[in-house]
Amino acid sequence: MELDILEIQKIIPHRFPFLMIDKIVDLRPNERLTAIKNVSINEHFFVGHFPGEKVMPGVLIIEAMAQAGCIYYYYSKNMQDKDLIYYLAKVTIKFHKPVIPGDQLRIEVTPIRLMNKVGFFATKAFVDDQLVADAEIGFGVKEIYN
Repeated sequence: MELDILEIQKIIPHRFPFLMIDKIVDLRPNERLTAIKNVSINEHFFVGHFPGEKVMPGVLIIEAMAQAGCIYYYYSKNMQDKDLIYYLAKVTIKFHKPVIPGDQLRIEVTPIRLMNKVGFFATKAFVDDQLVADAEIGFGVKEIYN
């Protein structure tokens, strides 16, 4: 299954400048997800990070991984609109290579353990075929009351 940006925006509440996923190119609930983040020189964070040498902040790479994981969980658990996923904790994170303008992040998500209302997933981020970051991310789900 593939999702475009409009379908992604129906699932997660993030918007510019904090929406970090451009599209889902492969989604197999309860198996894996592959997401794309196009890194443009026009990203707001490049103004100050860093003026002389543009580097995507690691925390935003983690945010992109977490957003991809939220979409994965949403489809794997058949969530309803009343639930919202919160990123709770980083379990382990390793950065291997800087991400710069013009790069395209390919984010891969696989489950570690998915339970009702909480879970853990493994993520890897690549530029071309080079691993730039990997993490295990924990999260929780909160029911929203209208």
